[in-house]
Amino acid sequence: MGLPNTRIEVADALRGIAVAGIILYHAVEHFDIFTKKAIVHTLPCDQTVGEVMAWLLSGKMYGIFAMLFGLSFFIMNDNQQQKGKSFAGRFAWRMCLLFMFGIVNVAFYDGDILMLYACYGLLLIPVSYLPSKAVWGIIGLLAIQPVELFLLLTGTTLDHSRLFDIYDQVISMHEHGTFWENALMNLRYGFELNFRYNLFSGRLTQLLCLFILGMQLGRQRLFYNRDENLQVWHTVLGISATLTIVLSYVDFGHLEIWLRPIYNLIILLMIVSAVVSAWYAFEGVRRVLHHLCIFGRMSLTNYLLQSIIGCFIFCDYGLACYYKLGTTYAVLVGLGMVIAQYCLARIWFGTHQRGPLEGLWRKLTWI
Repeated sequence: MGLPNTRIEVADALRGIAVAGIILYHAVEHFDIFTKKAIVHTLPCDQTVGEVMAWLLSGKMYGIFAMLFGLSFFIMNDNQQQKGKSFAGRFAWRMCLLFMFGIVNVAFYDGDILMLYACYGLLLIPVSYLPSKAVWGIIGLLAIQPVELFLLLTGTTLDHSRLFDIYDQVISMHEHGTFWENALMNLRYGFELNFRYNLFSGRLTQLLCLFILGMQLGRQRLFYNRDENLQVWHTVLGISATLTIVLSYVDFGHLEIWLRPIYNLIILLMIVSAVVSAWYAFEGVRRVLHHLCIFGRMSLTNYLLQSIIGCFIFCDYGLACYYKLGTTYAVLVGLGMVIAQYCLARIWFGTHQRGPLEGLWRKLTWI
């Protein structure tokens, strides 16, 4: 007899934090428009704000999103296994649907992650059949950035010129093209661009690591409020916070390609463990984060919506704010997007159990 999988509210809160953080950092990056034009409206604090946002959000929010994706897979898979059914085929179909959502999303925003997540997600199926010791071994192997470590030890370098060539074409289109020209360019290059960027940034193996880690955390039921679980999270928080402080003062030098992604992973673990620890320790924290639970329960819808709204604000076919707003003003725009989308979520959940795309995804999954 298996253990029941009740809804994990702290996971919804983390999902809400991740999506809100993704929106904010996309705004910082002007939704991938790195223009050479002079920015019209700037503030003296722009560089500091940009550095803080990069340290806190870049690479971490996508990672949290990936980890919770793995957790969701475990819950759905375990529920079916407890009924004596296989979820493998159904989940593969679910990933095909996610890929299709990604195709829609990439037409608006070239930095779509859904198509890559759909491909990574398929790898969870064979891993889910392995015993926990083997799974932890895979997580450990992926966490040490094996590709970057191999490049470092062998002195091999990868040619990323194709990545930058694509970026130049896509950014130029964002600055000058119509909506339809942008959509066609994004559909043509979006998947390749994101795959190449994952390889360039060290996320190729790290995202898969976080997918599997989320599945394993679900398997061990570490997100539930139990004394032994909280002790684990407190330990993770203590170790990750200490390592974050120490590594913040270290010059990575020629090890940058290898250590930077690991440093980001440690910060991610610090954020997750801090949220989980505070959630179960303080009623006030739960009350505040409950608003992000609402945001997180509509994460797929909010992710696609931010692509539509954000690209209209920053691309030339819309309000062309890519050269008008400096970093601080862009953050305020991102914050406005989060608040607006939160208000829409509150209204929607007044009459519906699931978000619009979440409900559609569920119906099509079980069709």
